[in-house]
Amino acid sequence: MPYKAKFKVWRGDAESGELRDFLVEVNEGEVVLDIIHRLQATQAPDLAVRWNCKAGKCGSCSAEINGRPRLLCMTRMSTFTEEETVTVTPMRTFPVIRDLVTDVSFNYQKAREIPSFTPPADLAPGDYRMQQVDVQRSQEFRKCIECFLCQNTCHVVRDHEENKEAFSGPRFLMRAAELEFHPLDTADRVPSAQEDHGLGLCNITKCCTEVCPEHIAITDNALIPMKERVADRKYDPVVWLGSKIFRRSKT
Repeated sequence: MPYKAKFKVWRGDAESGELRDFLVEVNEGEVVLDIIHRLQATQAPDLAVRWNCKAGKCGSCSAEINGRPRLLCMTRMSTFTEEETVTVTPMRTFPVIRDLVTDVSFNYQKAREIPSFTPPADLAPGDYRMQQVDVQRSQEFRKCIECFLCQNTCHVVRDHEENKEAFSGPRFLMRAAELEFHPLDTADRVPSAQEDHGLGLCNITKCCTEVCPEHIAITDNALIPMKERVADRKYDPVVWLGSKIFRRSKT
């Protein structure tokens, strides 16, 4: 049965803003994005919200719902009681443009800083050969829809704006790991991850993994293995010697 839900939605811009109260109809099977669209249609036509697919695959409608980073299109209203007030705010880590829309250009800047896939120079595309286990390992990371919820919830940048220059965040450390673990990538990603992208600043609280809508084990399968490789390089004499003798080709 339809009911009236109490909503608090952040309205404002880069200069100032506040939470506004709304009472809006909710129907069976709806998600929070449906309610935001109904608000636009009936009470707040100038409400700004970013969205695209409404299927949890584009990553556009990232926001915070009751303080938790989530996708608006994948958060069902049935997860809240009829008496509960649902608070919708923009992602806190990134600058607000207007209402629920934030400036996520920080993430695209960091993406450009990750060197691209570098196969052996003499290897033709049709000659690529990989074990299935390597394919599966890479495919997990490629499920990322770049919603940037992991970036938003990571307290290294969420609570410390000054870290943004030195820390690329879990999404792009995961990208570095994806390439590092690729058997045909010749670039050595470990020093760059540590020195250029701030891997050492991550203290593996797993908050990035907890909010990932694709359920990627970012911490366990990407960040921790990369940290282990850094530690091996620095403190394991056998690994250190092997890295000097069998250094990956840079060509």
